[in-house]
Amino acid sequence: MKGAERKAAIAAYKEKKTVAGIFAVRCAASGQIWVGKAPDLSTMQNRIWFTLRQGNHPDAGLQRAWNGHGADNFAYEEVEALAEEETGYLREAALKSRLAHWQAALGAAII
Repeated sequence: MKGAERKAAIAAYKEKKTVAGIFAVRCAASGQIWVGKAPDLSTMQNRIWFTLRQGNHPDAGLQRAWNGHGADNFAYEEVEALAEEETGYLREAALKSRLAHWQAALGAAII
């Protein structure tokens, strides 16, 4: 990558909008659901799948289900995206509130 291309790539990365929200991981084989909150929904599936493939996800129950049922039985979904104008403390408070709502609505465990 040359100088101008590199600068353009860096500028594009800095301007990229992140969307915070709530996501769910579902196991089709067992019917289990896990929910979590994320400051950037677009990066969460890759992060979760990477730790699960490595065998060191912090949620032991999710890791056991992954090991027992295999990757093909798991699905990631974005459940709710927050409005972009919410920042800082307001965004974190909204994420906590919506996470509790979706945990109760789906009968899910929190990641």
